[in-house]
Parts: sequence; C-alpha cells; structure tokens
Amino acid sequence: MSGKGSKQQQRQFHQTELYFQVPNTCYPIVYSPEYNITFMGLEKLHPFDAGKWGKVINFLKEKHLITDDNIVKAREATEEDLLVVHTRGYLNKLKWSIVVATITEIPPLLLLPNFLVQRKVLRPLRTQTGGTIMAGKLAIERGWAINVGGGFHHCSSDKGGGFCAYADITLAIKFLFERVEGISKATIVDLDAHQGNGHERDFMDDSRVYIMDVYNRYIYPGDGFAKRAIKRKIELDWGTEDQEYLEKVDMHVQGALNEVRPDILIYNAGTDILDGDPLGGLAISAQGIVKRDEIIFKAAREKNIPILMVTSGGYQKRTARIIADSIINLHNLGLVDCNAASSEAGPSRVSLLMNTPLVAATQLSSH
Repeated sequence: MSGKGSKQQQRQFHQTELYFQVPNTCYPIVYSPEYNITFMGLEKLHPFDAGKWGKVINFLKEKHLITDDNIVKAREATEEDLLVVHTRGYLNKLKWSIVVATITEIPPLLLLPNFLVQRKVLRPLRTQTGGTIMAGKLAIERGWAINVGGGFHHCSSDKGGGFCAYADITLAIKFLFERVEGISKATIVDLDAHQGNGHERDFMDDSRVYIMDVYNRYIYPGDGFAKRAIKRKIELDWGTEDQEYLEKVDMHVQGALNEVRPDILIYNAGTDILDGDPLGGLAISAQGIVKRDEIIFKAAREKNIPILMVTSGGYQKRTARIIADSIINLHNLGLVDCNAASSEAGPSRVSLLMNTPLVAATQLSSH
C-alpha cells in the first residue's frame, strides 16, 4: 500500500451529524426550509431568486410527488465539517460582513452586524452545503440523490465568490473519498452557464476527479488558471440554442463516462442557461433544460453510476418551476425512484462505513 493510503487510514475523522441512516421510505431528495434567504428585502438586491428552493419543493408537493415526510431534511454543516476542505483562515474571513457582501454580491450586507449576516445569509448557505454532503452518501446508497440547493461551484477551499461562500461540491467528494469504502473516483459534470472555477481549483492536481465543464466562454469568472483542471472543456458562444447545446452535452457526457468510469457523478445542474437569464447569456428553452437533465441521468443509469444533482445558478423567477418539472420528468421516466434504495452497489459500500465506532456514535446521536 502506498504511503498516501496509509496516512488516510491513520487519520482520525471528526464526528459528523451529516452521515446518518435515512429511512428507505424517504426519497433521496434533500431540502430544508432553512435554505431560503429572506431578510428585510436585501435578498432582492441580487438577481438570484433567494427563495427558489422552497418554490421547487412546493411545486413537487402540488404534483403529489413528495411530502414533508418522505424527503430528507438537510442539516447545517458545522465548522468541523467545513474544515474538511476550507482553511480556518477563510472561515474566519467570513466573520467580516464586508467579505460576505463581496462574495454574495449584496453590497448593503457590509453595513450589517456579522451575527445577522451569519444567521440570515451564511446559515442558509451552510445548510445547503450540509445538504450536498448528505446527498453524496444517499446517492451511493440509492443510486441517485438530489439536493434542491447547493452547487456553489465558484467557491474553493480558500476563496468565495459569485454568491458561493462554501465549496459544497468539493466537500461532498472529500467526505465520500474519506468515509465511504470503495469510492475513489469522481466525475463532475458542470452544466451551469458559468465556469465552475471553485471545484476546479480544489481538484487541480487530483487525478481522482475528472471535470467536464460546459459554459459561456465570455462571462464570469473567466478563470484561466482553473481551466487547467478541466479534462473536457466545452466553451459556448453567446445565445447558444437547444439543438447545438443538447448535441454537445450528449456527446461529451458519453465521452467523459467512457474515458473514466467514476464511482460517483456529481451533476451541477444550473438553470441559468435559460433564455433571458440576465447573467448566463445563453438561449436554452425550458424544455431544453428538462431534456438536458434527462440526458445526464440516462447516461448515469446506463452505466450504473450513482448520481448526485445540485441545482446551482438560475436567476429568473420561472426557474423553480422548470427544476420541479425536470424532477417530475425524471420520475415519470423511472430515472429517479424511491425503489432505487435497493441499488446493489450502494448499501454494501456504506455499510462498511456505518460499522465504524465513530460513525456508529454519530448514527445513534442523530435520532
């Protein structure tokens, strides 16, 4: 065994509340009302719909796909959870309101006491981050999982930006690598309109992680250094429409999964590709987004690869309905199903983890 492997075995993991046994009666759909940011109207100063996550859930309830009792309630990521990836120096910077105002692009936050910023802005983002980490484990167990939030792909271990304060994608992957037996390769398929420079910087020199990124080449962040981490880079022009987009997504996701067969696929399903989005600059229809998600889930299902979806960017009021319609379509096609809990590969991997004293203690304390 290599020295790297030996060190990993010797490392003492902190006790986390994010990995616990979820009843098979629950869909692996993760959400909490704590996701939504509502604070004196300040959330309206950013084009992001800061209540879209709750709207997605309400649409799914209206269609009788879910209830409060058959989805998984997200838990807030603690400082110890965040330190799996983030530097303590970066987390300390978030105690300055001016830093959070810059990251979230809501300038008036710099005038507020930090305890309010923590409670009203960062706690919702920490809860979404916890949701992504939880959904990573669920994806391995059930074959699929959706966090109706997260996808903060501009944040890396030591720097936030673009409304992304915590590196939830990196955290979910690191948790899986460290805590779940047999998970050693991950593929990120990032289909938000913006380049996912956060996870790219985090996994720059990590051969275990394969990154495919499809984005508008002309918009934020334009991070040339981070692009070096992308194994399959598809740069789009202004106003790219459905046919060209879907053909490229289909061809390249097949190519990516043929090139490397991962143990987990993390799908960053941003809806800011929608025609008319003020920041995305692309021209994909609502039906095109639904079809895109279908392509990714079908590709994962065909190769029996567990998939974790996060919702990421989307800056129009109608994006919540589109996300819900897409999840309903995946359900109607049998690509997401509660019966996936019987997935052969998943539970055996995680059961090894659950028998360790550390996680057993976490499991007991979570009920």
